[in-house]
Formats: sequence, structure tokens, C-alpha cells
Amino acid sequence: MEDKIPVWGRSRREGQWITYYHHYHAEIFIVVIDLIAIEMNNRFTETTTELLTCISCLDPRNSFSRFHHAKLLRLAEIYYDDFSIQDLQVLKEQLHTYIHDVRRCSDFVECDDLASLAVKLVESRKHLVFPLVYRLIELALILPVATTSVERSFSAMNIIKTDLRNKIRDEWLNDMMICYIERQVFETINDEAILVRFQNMQNRRIQLSLR
Repeated sequence: MEDKIPVWGRSRREGQWITYYHHYHAEIFIVVIDLIAIEMNNRFTETTTELLTCISCLDPRNSFSRFHHAKLLRLAEIYYDDFSIQDLQVLKEQLHTYIHDVRRCSDFVECDDLASLAVKLVESRKHLVFPLVYRLIELALILPVATTSVERSFSAMNIIKTDLRNKIRDEWLNDMMICYIERQVFETINDEAILVRFQNMQNRRIQLSLR
């Protein structure tokens, strides 16, 4: 890596040389890292980045090495609908007791993600001892699912609401989106059961034919 090569675009006669290390580190590695950082900043807002940073403090790996008391309190503040002012005061004390407890307990050594941590808390019944901390973990586990569901909903909306359907009512659009997004669930429902239920809702002039 200490061997030298001429600077790109320069002739050997000009005598400008750099090492292979400098070439790969400064001209390739750092450039790629900058591109990744720019893309991440464009994709994730400051609020989203803060949220992910706070959630990472719940990581149980390496004896909860990422635990950060202030950031977890900030996470609870972000979920203000789930934590009252009184809850925040109680959570502040629970976090201190919680981290000392789980670090001393051998049951949590094998936890390598939030899911296994949540399971172990329930098995040891510590979710009853630290209910507010457990609520934080639940919210952190729900977030990826909720985010994916929102993305699926917007994707489905683009598919359903085409130019030919731009004038349909919101209620009808919502019904169509539910059928599209949850199509795997609707595929398990028997068509005859739907017809019978629809027919029984009120008397109709024309009886629906059941195959």
C-alpha cells in the first residue's frame, strides 16, 4: 500500500506521485462514504434520524452498551401520546433501575435484538416491574411495521387511483385500498359467504345468484 503511483491525469514527468493507500483512502473510500452520507441525509429527515438513534439505545447487545438514559427519555417525549408528564417522571427512575437489573441478570446475556429482549422481559415477568420501559420497547418494535404499512398504503394508492378513478369518493377509495392492501386476507374469504351477507343486509329486488 506504500508503493507509489502517478496522480491520475498527470504524466510521470511532472513528478506528482501518491501512495496506493492515499489513492484508495482519499480518492475512493472517503468519496463513497460522502456519497452514502449525502444519500442518507436526503432519505431520512433530522427527526427520523433522531428517532432511530434513540431506539438504538435499547439494543441489548454487548451488555446494553448503547444504553443512554437521556436519549431514551427523549424517545418517550417523541411518543407524547403514549407517555404523560407523570409517566416521564416515573420512567426516569425506572430506566436507572432497569439498566442495573438487566446488566446483572444472566438471562439477558443471550439477547441480541429487541424482539428477544421483549420475550425475555415477559418470561422473567420484568415487564411488570418496568412497564414503561417495556412500553418503549413495544413502540420500537411496532415502528418498522407501521412504517412499512404506510409505504404500502401510498404505493397502493398510486396503483388504485389512476387517471380514470381520480373522481371517486374517498370512502370508495378507502374500501378499494383495503381490498388491495390486505388482498391475502380477502383471498381466504369464500365468495358465497360475501354474497349471503350482502343479500341479508336488506331486501333486494334481484336475488344474487350463488354458484
